[in-house]
Amino acid sequence: MEVGFLGLGIMGKAMSMNLLMNGFKVTVWNRTLSKCNELVAHGASIGKTPAEVINKCKITIAMLSDPAAALSVVLNKDGVLEQICGGKGYIDMSTVDPETSCRINEAITSKGGQFLEAPVSGSKQPAETGQLVILAAGDKALYEAAMPAFDILGKKSFFLGQVGNGAKMKLVVNMIMGSMMNAFSEGLTLADRSGLNPRDLLDVLDLGAIANPMFKGKGPAMLQNNYSPAFPLKHQQKDMRLALALGDENSVPMPVAAASNEAFKKARSMGLGDMDFSAVFETLKVLKHSS
Repeated sequence: MEVGFLGLGIMGKAMSMNLLMNGFKVTVWNRTLSKCNELVAHGASIGKTPAEVINKCKITIAMLSDPAAALSVVLNKDGVLEQICGGKGYIDMSTVDPETSCRINEAITSKGGQFLEAPVSGSKQPAETGQLVILAAGDKALYEAAMPAFDILGKKSFFLGQVGNGAKMKLVVNMIMGSMMNAFSEGLTLADRSGLNPRDLLDVLDLGAIANPMFKGKGPAMLQNNYSPAFPLKHQQKDMRLALALGDENSVPMPVAAASNEAFKKARSMGLGDMDFSAVFETLKVLKHSS
């Protein structure tokens, strides 16, 4: 099976490499074409533009940074829309708001193409090992045609109905994750300042009802000031902002998420946007130094 892949950031590079290593033919594109070189060394082909990738491949996947990037790749000169047509499918696995996803769907289907939104739950390591959770919505036939690729990329795929539902589910998941990371950071700080060993807290949490992979995986690195990006903080803050907008649209009060968003905004103002989202922990250390 041959697929196109647009966007080779932390997630896109890992996902496209995973497809290559499992026997797929992959044609890749990235705004900075030099980022394609490692994948080419493993057998990928390069498309010089998104339109060129669409022209070559029956199914093309995109994994882009934000709504603006997702729209530009589709709508701009040499973009997806120039070559999409009947018999071709476009799968956007970026995390965007439902309105952006619906706008892309309208553009693709107006040219006769098939569209599926399929944002993922998971970061760098699950992308590398094919353990993502895929949250798809849109064209059911395209979903079924893409299952061989989804089976490589993820441990579970959900089909959630009409376009927009995948985006909504991803925003809810990331809103919860961001809020949990803030509470976790506060707990580590409170344990430390009250005379406890934060590492003991990690052990206690891991044995209790709120044990989870995020605390277990991120906690030791956070205590070592290691914020190597698996999921950049700037993207987490973007997702919090989009989730809060979804809350506004549905008249859902979200005070915990709003407070967490402010913490991520503070971290971005400190220059931590390209670090892992767990670097929000650093905002509490600043408070300590100023007290």
